This record gives sequence, structure tokens and C-alpha cells, in this order.
Amino acid sequence: MATCDVCGNDYWMAFEVHTVSGGVHTFDSFECAIQRLAPRCEHCDCRILGHGVEVEGRFFCCAHCAREGASGLGAEIRDTVGAHPG
Repeated sequence: MATCDVCGNDYWMAFEVHTVSGGVHTFDSFECAIQRLAPRCEHCDCRILGHGVEVEGRFFCCAHCAREGASGLGAEIRDTVGAHPG
């Protein structure tokens, strides 16, 4: 069995996540993986679980937070989900 890096649980179905920087992490659940690896929005501090928005090297959970938290290019970011064309 493997031990979760976050909670210490020794679980037979634990899994490893290999990062592009060469890190190897062991988790017993996606919840623990998210707590360790998911970035936080620089505006509202929530965990970014989807694609999020990157503006000038800063990460935001959505276009609204990018507009509120980033200067310059942040003002140009728009959400497209559910937007009407034209």
C-alpha cells in the first residue's frame, strides 16, 4: 500500500501524479491531489479546478477575476461560455 502525501492515509488504491517538473506525488483521493496541486485564484483565492485564465503569468479562476485582479490585459479577458454570438 502507499501513503497519501497530504493526509497520511495508507490506502491500497492510492495513485501517483507525475508533474512536468519531475515531481512525484502519492494521493489517496482527488480531493488530496487538488489540495496539493491545484493553483489558487490570485483574486478570490479559490482553487482553480478547470482551465482558469492566465494573464501575464498570473492565474485566475475566471474572466471576472482576471478583470478585477490583473491590470492591462486582464481588462480584455471575456468569458465565452453561454455568450451570444455577435
